[in-house]
Amino acid sequence: MTLKIDKKIVGYTVVTEEPTLIPHALETTQPLAPIHQLGEPLSRPEKLVGNTYKIKTPVTDHALYITINDIVMNSGTPQEHRRPFEIFINSKNMEHFQWIVALTRVMSAVFRKGGDITFLVEELHSVFDPKGGYFKKGGKYIPSLVAEIGEVLKEHLMEIGMLGRPEPDPQQKAFLEEKRKEFIERHAPSQEEGFPEGASLCAKCSTQAVIKMDGCLTCLNCGDSKCS
Repeated sequence: MTLKIDKKIVGYTVVTEEPTLIPHALETTQPLAPIHQLGEPLSRPEKLVGNTYKIKTPVTDHALYITINDIVMNSGTPQEHRRPFEIFINSKNMEHFQWIVALTRVMSAVFRKGGDITFLVEELHSVFDPKGGYFKKGGKYIPSLVAEIGEVLKEHLMEIGMLGRPEPDPQQKAFLEEKRKEFIERHAPSQEEGFPEGASLCAKCSTQAVIKMDGCLTCLNCGDSKCS
Protein backbone atom coordinates (compact mmCIF):
# COMPACT_ATOMS: atom_id res chain seq x y z
CA MET A 1 0.00 0.00 0.00
CA THR A 2 1.41 3.39 -1.03
CA LEU A 3 0.83 6.48 1.14
CA LYS A 4 1.41 9.95 -0.32
CA ILE A 5 2.89 12.57 2.04
CA ASP A 6 1.80 16.17 1.29
CA LYS A 7 3.47 17.86 4.32
CA LYS A 8 7.11 18.51 5.13
CA ILE A 9 8.83 15.69 7.07
CA VAL A 10 10.25 17.06 10.35
CA GLY A 11 11.14 13.75 12.05
CA TYR A 12 10.70 9.99 11.94
CA THR A 13 10.69 6.86 14.09
CA VAL A 14 10.97 3.17 13.22
CA VAL A 15 7.95 1.14 14.25
CA THR A 16 8.42 -2.61 14.70
CA GLU A 17 5.81 -5.26 15.33
CA GLU A 18 5.57 -6.87 18.77
CA PRO A 19 7.48 -10.20 18.79
CA THR A 20 5.30 -13.25 19.08
CA LEU A 21 6.36 -16.12 21.28
CA ILE A 22 6.52 -19.39 19.45
CA PRO A 23 5.61 -22.60 21.33
CA HIS A 24 9.30 -23.57 21.61
CA ALA A 25 10.11 -20.24 23.26
CA LEU A 26 7.26 -20.76 25.70
CA GLU A 27 8.74 -24.11 26.66
CA THR A 28 12.19 -22.68 27.32
CA THR A 29 10.77 -20.00 29.63
CA GLN A 30 9.35 -22.66 31.95
CA PRO A 31 11.54 -24.20 34.71
CA LEU A 32 13.06 -27.51 33.62
CA ALA A 33 12.50 -29.16 37.00
CA PRO A 34 10.96 -28.24 40.35
CA ILE A 35 13.33 -26.70 42.86
CA HIS A 36 13.66 -28.67 46.09
CA GLN A 37 14.80 -26.75 49.13
CA LEU A 38 17.05 -28.63 51.54
CA GLY A 39 15.76 -28.90 55.07
CA GLU A 40 17.37 -27.27 58.05
CA PRO A 41 20.15 -29.26 59.75
CA LEU A 42 18.96 -31.38 62.64
CA SER A 43 19.70 -30.02 66.11
CA ARG A 44 21.43 -32.30 68.60
CA PRO A 45 19.26 -33.62 71.45
CA GLU A 46 20.74 -34.18 74.90
CA LYS A 47 20.62 -37.98 74.56
CA LEU A 48 21.43 -40.20 71.59
CA VAL A 49 21.51 -43.96 71.08
CA GLY A 50 24.16 -45.72 69.04
CA ASN A 51 26.54 -48.62 68.45
CA THR A 52 30.30 -48.98 68.70
CA TYR A 53 32.16 -51.25 66.27
CA LYS A 54 35.68 -52.60 66.71
CA ILE A 55 37.79 -53.21 63.60
CA LYS A 56 41.33 -54.57 63.39
CA THR A 57 43.13 -54.23 60.11
CA PRO A 58 46.61 -55.14 58.82
CA VAL A 59 47.30 -51.48 58.00
CA THR A 60 47.04 -50.28 61.62
CA ASP A 61 48.90 -51.49 64.70
CA HIS A 62 45.94 -50.91 66.99
CA ALA A 63 42.22 -51.52 66.65
CA LEU A 64 39.85 -48.74 65.60
CA TYR A 65 36.64 -48.14 67.54
CA ILE A 66 33.90 -46.57 65.43
CA THR A 67 30.89 -45.13 67.25
CA ILE A 68 27.79 -44.11 65.30
CA ASN A 69 25.11 -42.32 67.30
CA ASP A 70 21.53 -42.18 66.01
CA ILE A 71 18.71 -39.72 66.47
CA VAL A 72 15.19 -41.11 66.91
CA MET A 73 12.83 -39.53 64.40
CA ASN A 74 9.06 -39.26 64.94
CA SER A 75 9.33 -40.76 68.41
CA GLY A 76 6.15 -42.39 69.70
CA THR A 77 4.50 -42.62 66.28
CA PRO A 78 4.12 -45.48 63.78
CA GLN A 79 6.77 -43.70 61.66
CA GLU A 80 9.40 -43.87 64.43
CA HIS A 81 12.84 -44.75 63.09
CA ARG A 82 16.51 -44.16 63.72
CA ARG A 83 18.96 -42.36 61.46
CA PRO A 84 22.69 -41.63 61.98
CA PHE A 85 23.47 -38.27 63.54
CA GLU A 86 27.21 -38.33 64.29
CA ILE A 87 30.26 -40.60 64.02
CA PHE A 88 33.44 -40.85 66.09
CA ILE A 89 36.57 -42.92 65.49
CA ASN A 90 39.06 -43.59 68.29
CA SER A 91 42.36 -45.47 68.31
CA LYS A 92 45.69 -45.55 70.09
CA ASN A 93 47.34 -45.14 66.70
CA MET A 94 47.78 -41.41 65.97
CA GLU A 95 49.18 -41.93 62.46
CA HIS A 96 45.87 -41.24 60.72
CA PHE A 97 44.52 -38.79 63.32
CA GLN A 98 44.14 -35.69 61.11
CA TRP A 99 42.28 -37.17 58.16
CA ILE A 100 40.13 -39.38 60.40
CA VAL A 101 38.96 -36.33 62.39
CA ALA A 102 38.27 -34.47 59.13
CA LEU A 103 36.36 -37.44 57.69
CA THR A 104 34.19 -37.91 60.78
CA ARG A 105 33.30 -34.22 60.92
CA VAL A 106 32.27 -34.16 57.27
CA MET A 107 30.25 -37.36 57.64
CA SER A 108 28.53 -36.04 60.77
CA ALA A 109 27.62 -32.84 58.92
CA VAL A 110 26.07 -34.91 56.11
CA PHE A 111 24.13 -36.97 58.68
CA ARG A 112 22.68 -33.85 60.32
CA LYS A 113 21.73 -32.27 57.00
CA GLY A 114 19.04 -34.90 56.52
CA GLY A 115 17.92 -36.64 53.34
CA ASP A 116 19.38 -39.78 51.82
CA ILE A 117 22.79 -40.65 53.28
CA THR A 118 23.18 -44.16 51.90
CA PHE A 119 25.33 -42.80 49.05
CA LEU A 120 28.18 -42.42 51.58
CA VAL A 121 28.65 -46.20 51.63
CA GLU A 122 29.43 -46.33 47.90
CA GLU A 123 31.62 -43.23 48.09
CA LEU A 124 33.75 -44.71 50.88
CA HIS A 125 33.93 -48.10 49.14
CA SER A 126 35.36 -46.45 46.03
CA VAL A 127 38.49 -45.19 47.84
CA PHE A 128 41.55 -47.35 47.08
CA ASP A 129 44.85 -47.35 48.94
CA PRO A 130 47.79 -46.92 46.51
CA LYS A 131 49.76 -49.36 48.67
CA GLY A 132 47.10 -52.03 48.15
CA GLY A 133 44.19 -53.41 50.14
CA TYR A 134 43.76 -56.52 52.28
CA PHE A 135 41.46 -59.47 52.89
CA LYS A 136 39.23 -59.66 55.95
CA LYS A 137 38.34 -62.85 57.73
CA GLY A 138 35.85 -64.60 55.48
CA GLY A 139 37.71 -63.71 52.29
CA LYS A 140 36.21 -60.25 51.64
CA TYR A 141 38.58 -57.83 49.95
CA ILE A 142 38.88 -54.33 51.43
CA PRO A 143 40.65 -51.81 49.16
CA SER A 144 41.52 -49.28 51.90
CA LEU A 145 41.00 -48.24 55.50
CA VAL A 146 38.44 -45.69 54.30
CA ALA A 147 36.54 -48.51 52.60
CA GLU A 148 36.62 -50.40 55.92
CA ILE A 149 34.87 -47.44 57.53
CA GLY A 150 32.34 -47.65 54.70
CA GLU A 151 31.78 -51.33 55.57
CA VAL A 152 31.02 -50.36 59.18
CA LEU A 153 28.60 -47.66 58.04
CA LYS A 154 26.91 -50.15 55.72
CA GLU A 155 26.51 -52.66 58.57
CA HIS A 156 25.06 -49.95 60.81
CA LEU A 157 22.57 -48.79 58.18
CA MET A 158 21.42 -52.38 57.75
CA GLU A 159 21.18 -52.71 61.55
CA ILE A 160 18.76 -49.77 61.83
CA GLY A 161 16.80 -50.66 58.69
CA MET A 162 17.98 -47.94 56.30
CA LEU A 163 19.54 -50.58 54.02
CA GLY A 164 18.34 -54.09 53.29
CA ARG A 165 20.51 -57.15 53.73
CA PRO A 166 21.11 -58.73 50.31
CA GLU A 167 20.59 -62.46 50.55
CA PRO A 168 20.08 -65.09 47.85
CA ASP A 169 16.64 -66.65 47.55
CA PRO A 170 16.12 -69.97 49.43
CA GLN A 171 16.49 -72.09 46.28
CA GLN A 172 19.73 -70.39 45.28
CA LYS A 173 21.05 -70.61 48.84
CA ALA A 174 20.33 -74.35 49.04
CA PHE A 175 21.99 -74.87 45.65
CA LEU A 176 25.13 -73.00 46.74
CA GLU A 177 25.36 -74.98 49.98
CA GLU A 178 25.06 -78.24 48.06
CA LYS A 179 27.73 -77.24 45.55
CA ARG A 180 30.01 -75.93 48.30
CA LYS A 181 29.90 -79.26 50.14
CA GLU A 182 30.47 -81.12 46.88
CA PHE A 183 33.48 -78.97 46.03
CA ILE A 184 34.98 -79.11 49.54
CA GLU A 185 34.84 -82.92 49.49
CA ARG A 186 37.33 -82.82 46.64
CA HIS A 187 39.40 -79.83 47.77
CA ALA A 188 40.67 -78.87 51.21
CA PRO A 189 38.96 -75.66 52.42
CA SER A 190 40.87 -72.74 53.85
CA GLN A 191 40.89 -73.10 57.63
CA GLU A 192 40.46 -69.37 58.20
CA GLU A 193 38.19 -68.20 55.39
CA GLY A 194 35.78 -71.12 55.04
CA PHE A 195 36.01 -71.10 51.22
CA PRO A 196 38.10 -73.47 49.09
CA GLU A 197 41.77 -72.64 48.69
CA GLY A 198 42.60 -71.18 45.32
CA ALA A 199 39.23 -69.43 45.00
CA SER A 200 39.44 -66.13 43.12
CA LEU A 201 37.97 -62.75 43.96
CA CYS A 202 34.32 -62.06 43.14
CA ALA A 203 33.79 -58.77 41.32
CA LYS A 204 30.26 -58.45 42.72
CA CYS A 205 30.70 -59.04 46.48
CA SER A 206 34.53 -58.62 46.75
CA THR A 207 34.87 -62.03 48.44
CA GLN A 208 37.52 -64.60 47.55
CA ALA A 209 34.96 -67.32 46.85
CA VAL A 210 34.81 -67.77 43.06
CA ILE A 211 35.40 -71.33 41.86
CA LYS A 212 34.92 -73.17 38.58
CA MET A 213 31.79 -75.26 39.07
CA ASP A 214 30.09 -77.29 36.34
CA GLY A 215 32.33 -75.60 33.82
CA CYS A 216 31.36 -72.08 34.93
CA LEU A 217 32.88 -69.54 37.32
CA THR A 218 30.50 -69.21 40.30
CA CYS A 219 30.77 -67.29 43.59
CA LEU A 220 30.00 -69.48 46.61
CA ASN A 221 29.25 -66.37 48.69
CA CYS A 222 26.71 -64.37 46.66
CA GLY A 223 25.86 -66.82 43.85
CA ASP A 224 27.07 -64.58 41.01
CA SER A 225 27.78 -66.71 37.93
CA LYS A 226 29.13 -65.93 34.48
CA CYS A 227 26.69 -68.46 33.01
CA SER A 228 23.52 -66.97 34.50
